[in-house]
Formats: sequence, structure tokens, C-alpha cells
Amino acid sequence: MQQLDLNLLKVFESLYREQNMTRTADILNITPSAVSHAVKRLRDSLNDPLFVRQGASMQPTPACRRIAPQLLANLHQLRKTLQQLMDFDPATTEQTFNLAIHSALEPLFIPYLYPELHKLAPKATLICKPLDRNKLQREMAAGLVDVAIDVAQPLGSPIQHLQLSRAPFSVLMKRAHPLANALTQENYLEAQHIAVSNRAKGMVMEDIALQQQGLIRHIAMRCQTFQTACKIVENSELLLTLPGIIAQQNLSEQLIVTPLHLSLPDIETHLYWHENTTHDASLQWFREQVQKQWESVDDGE
Repeated sequence: MQQLDLNLLKVFESLYREQNMTRTADILNITPSAVSHAVKRLRDSLNDPLFVRQGASMQPTPACRRIAPQLLANLHQLRKTLQQLMDFDPATTEQTFNLAIHSALEPLFIPYLYPELHKLAPKATLICKPLDRNKLQREMAAGLVDVAIDVAQPLGSPIQHLQLSRAPFSVLMKRAHPLANALTQENYLEAQHIAVSNRAKGMVMEDIALQQQGLIRHIAMRCQTFQTACKIVENSELLLTLPGIIAQQNLSEQLIVTPLHLSLPDIETHLYWHENTTHDASLQWFREQVQKQWESVDDGE
């Protein structure tokens, strides 16, 4: 074990994922016989067959399946650690970038971000994760999340942040709604509304802002995503209050968007990261790409 060649672990990683000798050889740019020789050395070192042939497939043994998850995770962390000591080159990096993003923002932003990342860093991997505000600081400290995109949150050191955009709330309603082009503060408060939250209860952001002004609206329905809410609004007289950027992205022939005639604070979207990664060249580059692409989407490009 003390003389184990770390290059053998690259073969193990690829063969475990591909379960095919030829594809592993192609990915690593070596010959199939070199893969076979590496597997033999691994078998001798670890005292287990590791992979058994079933037709054209190389299936991992039970022992292989037990050690693989932790081994691959350690390899990933080792790459990230060593990459911090090297000059970062997007064109050749094989780094995995982990982005936690609010579910409402993911479909609006990621389809635009990924093509640009792939163009500049074709060998890199982008992983989008659910954003858990209660765990965000721990996940960033552990390197499980590199950056996060969310509405403004009261987070301090060691979490750093940058404002990506600021926009007012808007109201979405069906085109044939009685209040279309006639929305006032009075009839807004009298109308029935749909709220979006992944929590079963508790006030949403706009209701907290209304309550601070002594105003209350009637929530007739609550659902988990803006996409679902928009479909419901198309076939009802419910009003949906939401950030302007999300409203514009969900417009359809059946829906119209109108300003909210209330003095609610603008909603801010921020980029978050851990201070330990501030000077990491690869993550600096990633944050720059996120910021640049967000500005393009926000400008409607």
C-alpha cells in the first residue's frame, strides 16, 4: 500500500464509472492493455478482484462498491486541493463547480450559464444543488458548495456576498382578469392571492413586508414553485406577486404582468461564497462567470 501508484486510482475511478475497459482507455488516452495492467496491479495491492467481466461490462465486486464512494470523494478533494497551488486554466481544468441555487432561480439562470461555462471550460463539471439556508455555511466550509445564489439573507463572516441584481415586485394575472390594467392598492388587498413557498406554513417575503405597513392580503392557495403558480393563475382569478425577473420569464399568451402599486422594498439577489475561497483562482473565475452571465440574463440578452 505504501508503494501504491496514485495513477492507478485514476484508472479505478474511470473504470468504476464507465464499467468498460475500452471506454476507460479512450477517456484516459491509454491503451486497453495498459488499463488491464493497471487493474491487475490494483487487484494485487488491494487483495480483491475489484471488477469481474460480464459480457462487455466490468462489474464492481461488493468490496469495490464499498470502498468506491469514499475513494472517489477523496480523489475529488485531492484534485481541488492541488489545483489551488497551480495556475488555473479554464480550457483544461477538470474541476467540478458546486452551485447552490434557489429552486425558483434555477430554471431562469442555469440554462444560460451552463453553455457559457462549457464553451470556456469544456472539461469542467457544473453541479446544481438545492439551497438549504440552514446548512449553507456548514456546506460552504466543508467545500460541498462553492457558491450560492439566493435572495438577500442576513449572513455575516465567514460568508461573503455580492449583490447581483435588485428589482421591484410585480403582479402576474391572467389576461382576462377583471383587474387587468386596473390594479390599485385597494383592489390588490381585496383580491385573492396565491403564495409560493416550499414551507407548509409561515409568511412569505411579500407578506412580511406588507405586515410591516399594517397591510394584510388574503392567501387563497399556497404551492411550492412559481411554475405551478403561473399555471394556476392562467386558469383562475388569483394574483401572483413575485420578483420582476421571474415574472418576465414566466409570461405567456394567457398572462400579463403589472407593477405592484405598493411601497414594498425591492427584492435583491446575491451571490454568496466562503471567505476561505476568496483568493482561489478557479473559484474567483467561476464567480466572475456567474456574475457576468447573471447580468446578461438580467438585461434580457
